[in-house]
Amino acid sequence: MSGSTSMKTPALVIERVRLSGAHGEIERTDVDLHIADGRIAQIVPTGSAPAADGAEVVDGAGALALPGTVDAHCHVDKTLWGRPWRPHTAGPVLEDRIRNGEEGRAELGLPAPDTIRALLKQMIATGTTAARTHTDVDPEIGLAGLERVAEAAEELKHAIDVQQVAFPQGGLLIRPGTAELLEEALRRGLADVVGGIDPAALERDSVRHLDTVFGLAATYGARVDIHLHERGTLGAHTMELAIEHTRRHGLAGRVTLSHAVAVAEVDAAQAARIRAGLAEQGISLVTATVYNTPVLPIADLARDGVNVGAGNDGVRDLWGPWGLGDMLERTHHLAYRSGYRTDEQIARAFDVAVTGGAIAMGREPARIAPGAPADLFLVGADGIGEAVAARPVRRLVVKNGAVVARDGQTLDA
Repeated sequence: MSGSTSMKTPALVIERVRLSGAHGEIERTDVDLHIADGRIAQIVPTGSAPAADGAEVVDGAGALALPGTVDAHCHVDKTLWGRPWRPHTAGPVLEDRIRNGEEGRAELGLPAPDTIRALLKQMIATGTTAARTHTDVDPEIGLAGLERVAEAAEELKHAIDVQQVAFPQGGLLIRPGTAELLEEALRRGLADVVGGIDPAALERDSVRHLDTVFGLAATYGARVDIHLHERGTLGAHTMELAIEHTRRHGLAGRVTLSHAVAVAEVDAAQAARIRAGLAEQGISLVTATVYNTPVLPIADLARDGVNVGAGNDGVRDLWGPWGLGDMLERTHHLAYRSGYRTDEQIARAFDVAVTGGAIAMGREPARIAPGAPADLFLVGADGIGEAVAARPVRRLVVKNGAVVARDGQTLDA
């Protein structure tokens, strides 16, 4: 399901681009990117090295080249992208949104191949080159969502890598039969990741919920990603349990806690203990900076060695009307709500959407550097600060060394 395709692509040279410096500022000298076998082979001053025989040559026209982003937390199975506008009607609490999503999916024929494909293409056009999507699994929908997302992901694998989480949105223990479906999804290879949700607040049995999720991951060699909306001391307690389960099951580096704002809400001693445990076990946090939820303190977490990724979460679905499927827009939310103003600070937020997301997914991060994966995009901007603040149309998107989108539109395979 995840990982880059091994298909060989012709050599590509992108002439006359500019790069970002160490602090997010733009470097004024134009360079050429020489790309071969899906990786950046060399970066040279413009015009100083000839293109390889048969290489496609593209004029970057002085645009800024940035590494492709990673949406490390989305729900493409739920989206209404490409459909007519639908006003939001769910109640204000989590259980209301769960119920609204489940009742509405039958009425609207969700998950639907057309909306899944439409959102993935929007993500591609805006420079996202990898995504982790949490796909609902429950006794009513079965594995149909995983199957439909897999079909769309296969069709678009030249342009985006999609990693699926078998996700018990409505609960695991409180929905008998769900655990067996999660196991079937892992056994069939429909998902690379097993999900969980609010082991205490929703499930009322943290230990049994985590035992089930981590046990499945250990048995099938899967990764773990748990939605943790729980707040304050309750959420912090669940985080400490997750750290212990990671250690006990030997899953260091393979676990993600999504949302997980409790680490920013408890006293300094407990927060420090949690950050140390997360770093020791290589547990990633993923933030979506949604609505009025607290923003993870990414600088403090990075200082303590905790990896943080970012994602769009729901994009125009029955949970809410918001979202553009654009990780530059999501980075804008993260930087703005973090109070960031300098280019260096904004570049830190952008790296969360590139390096942090890749690490959470178990991928090699994209970079604009020799030897790195050739997953990148071009924008007309005077550095990362302007790119995030203005969110201009992506002039060119490259995945695995091949051009997959131009001027905000995807290309045919």
